[in-house]
Amino acid sequence: MKVRYRFLYSFLIITLFTALFSFKALAEEPDKQHGDENKLDIIEKVVDHDYVDFYFLGKLPLPKIPKVTIGGITFDFSVTKSLFMMFLSSIILLIVLRRAAVINTKNPVPRGVGNFIEPVIVFIRDEIVVPNMGKDGLRLLPFFLTLFFFILFANIIGLVPFMAQPTKNISVTTGLALVSFAMIQINGMKKNGVLGYFKGLVPHGIPAFVLPIMIIVEFIGLFTKPFALLMRLFANITAGSIIIMSLLGLIFIMNWAGVAIAVPFALFIYFLELFVALLQAYIFTMLSVIFINMAMHQH
Repeated sequence: MKVRYRFLYSFLIITLFTALFSFKALAEEPDKQHGDENKLDIIEKVVDHDYVDFYFLGKLPLPKIPKVTIGGITFDFSVTKSLFMMFLSSIILLIVLRRAAVINTKNPVPRGVGNFIEPVIVFIRDEIVVPNMGKDGLRLLPFFLTLFFFILFANIIGLVPFMAQPTKNISVTTGLALVSFAMIQINGMKKNGVLGYFKGLVPHGIPAFVLPIMIIVEFIGLFTKPFALLMRLFANITAGSIIIMSLLGLIFIMNWAGVAIAVPFALFIYFLELFVALLQAYIFTMLSVIFINMAMHQH
């Protein structure tokens, strides 16, 4: 029961952080004029919008809410495509995991979707968390599971026709990275104490004249870790979408010859994106585990 509540608590924190940064980015985004509707603009298909584009079926406008200024910072709480897809993937995630939990609770042997989810959970526990953090890492297992499944479902939903990946919005990946950054600092301070944690950032036994440089380097290193997390996820997911759209653009340039070239390669990249969706969720979770363990065990 405790694991279930911890999972829900971690899920809500991740969702709130990513939503907050989506609101902030939307407020700072200038109004753009729409160009020629018949022109294939790859960047236009990748960036965030206040509507969901169903292409030949039309566009679904999303609710707009007046901007709010809090402490001199303007927030736009209007729903964007990335935010809409993030909540949609979250709802699907909760339904799937809830269904898996019910099936596995009622049956001694996992069946159906529960048979798919349980090996993933066991893999994260036995191959990622325990080897890197030991048995102490099991108390953080709900957080790591939430992180993995949230990123996985957010990546996969964009591979469904007419849908989009929330993780190709840098505001979403920034929210995820900040959640990991907070967990790194909190667990490091909890394990070593506040003073002990910051003191342990600098290796012992280094010459005194190197100490000022090491303090600056280690302080910068605190922020390079979450930056690496957000940029790696954002860049890999965005790159896949741009490559597929670029290949499909060959059809408009080369006509039937473009079809013969673009379609096979686009299908190959599409199926590769399925692997990338799983791989990026794994890498983000693995690095979060390693960074938290490094903060807790500094020597």
